[in-house]
Amino acid sequence: MAALCRSRHRWKRTKWFHVLTRTLTERSDYDLVVIGGGSGGLACSKEAALLGQRVAVLDYVEPSAKGTKWGLGGTCVNVGCIPKKLMHQAALLGTAVKDAKKFGWQITGPVCHDWATMAEAIQNHVRSLNWGHRVQLQDKKVKYLNMKGSLVDEHTVKGLTKAGKETILTAKNVVIATGGRPKYPTSIPGAMEHGITSDDIFWLKKTPGKTLVVGASYVALECAGFLTGIGLDTTVMVRSIALRGFDQQIAGLVTDYMETYGTKFAWKCVPKRVDKLSSGALQVTWTDTQTGHEHKDTYDSVLWAVGRVPETKALGLDKLGVRINKETGKIVLGADESTSVPNIYAFGDIGEGRPELTPTAIKAGKLLSHRLFGQSTELMNYDNVPTTVFTPLEYGCVGLSEEEAESRHGKDGIEVYHAFYKPLEFTVAERDASQCYIKVVCERGGDQKILGLHFTGPNAGEVTQGFALGFQCGATYSHLLQTVGIHPTCAEEVVKVNITKRSGLDPTVTGC
Repeated sequence: MAALCRSRHRWKRTKWFHVLTRTLTERSDYDLVVIGGGSGGLACSKEAALLGQRVAVLDYVEPSAKGTKWGLGGTCVNVGCIPKKLMHQAALLGTAVKDAKKFGWQITGPVCHDWATMAEAIQNHVRSLNWGHRVQLQDKKVKYLNMKGSLVDEHTVKGLTKAGKETILTAKNVVIATGGRPKYPTSIPGAMEHGITSDDIFWLKKTPGKTLVVGASYVALECAGFLTGIGLDTTVMVRSIALRGFDQQIAGLVTDYMETYGTKFAWKCVPKRVDKLSSGALQVTWTDTQTGHEHKDTYDSVLWAVGRVPETKALGLDKLGVRINKETGKIVLGADESTSVPNIYAFGDIGEGRPELTPTAIKAGKLLSHRLFGQSTELMNYDNVPTTVFTPLEYGCVGLSEEEAESRHGKDGIEVYHAFYKPLEFTVAERDASQCYIKVVCERGGDQKILGLHFTGPNAGEVTQGFALGFQCGATYSHLLQTVGIHPTCAEEVVKVNITKRSGLDPTVTGC
């Protein structure tokens, strides 16, 4: 017995003590260890704690290439949805001020925007959310560790502090929810040295000034939209198409509106290099792929929005044999969020084929906890997930795009109902409404089940959220026609669509 005690004492001096303890006693430090403190990871950990489990969360923010860093809460809270929507709101308020004069408001003197005031208010709000998440974890008895997590084996996680101190945690189950980060085009000289990404734009203390946004994803268009809206000279450089993966007719309406609204577009152009001039300005050289001609212009800021990469490299997944899609770097998952290694799960942006959306990660995380600890078998349903692009003219959608529906059912197998409409709030303000549009994609036969719904206009997210419920109930076109609209609203125009594309009739709504 004495020899055994001395042996155990020696093991305590090593970082592998907990592994030995688990082998001897079959008891782990935690029932669940979550690597990643974003929206999904936090939801999963808190739900598990509510189910009576011992839970720890490891979260560490590697500073961006520009040195930007932030607190607990992940991309959405710190450098995504929350600050993005607030800056979008700042831009909408600028438009509302212009509209207000037509409604009788006497606004004297020039109206201008101050970046520093907006940024400070938004950054303070984000910090309050960081603190709130820490308090919630504490209240729910979830252990929070500000450490970079990596896997030792299927039951062991190594935490590493900023100072390099290691901590070993053992767990019955490990969940990876580390999300992704923006990527730089490494082949373009000066891109990383002189450019910024969405990891930086929301934490700038000073205005970015004249800005070139490279890319045409929803991140690119949303950033370009609010920069234009607060009065900054903004150009979007597009290599191929805008809003890849979204309905392309709608994408065209969104960018058309943005051009009318003041955003410049450099279509079919590819950047070649970025140089910093002695004046401090950034000179961008690019090629027009249609003509082959080379162009140059100077900007105060260059924002790269050319995609995101999953945070998988530092997790040690290769050593454990966790299967990864080599092309995307994302983890290959089963329907139950399981990886190829038992007891290791993942969800959210890091999962192959998963929507890169905060609400799906939150719901997937909660359901995973219930399956692991709550005796539930319910799986996350990734079909018909609604979303909204917060461009100056907002675009909300749920279900299939027209292209996807046609690909699955054939052109003769779908019926597309559509309508252009004019929001009442645009009338007195004399605002252009030629891109306000509704499209309802249905099966052509039977009850005409609705396959996709697309809406551009004010408050698109609020409109789309309600109709998304119908998709969960198997909504059909006849259900839509049976629904009484709320007058006068933009949303009521959805339940009135009656003209098909096939008919060739004018889809412009007239009257009230």
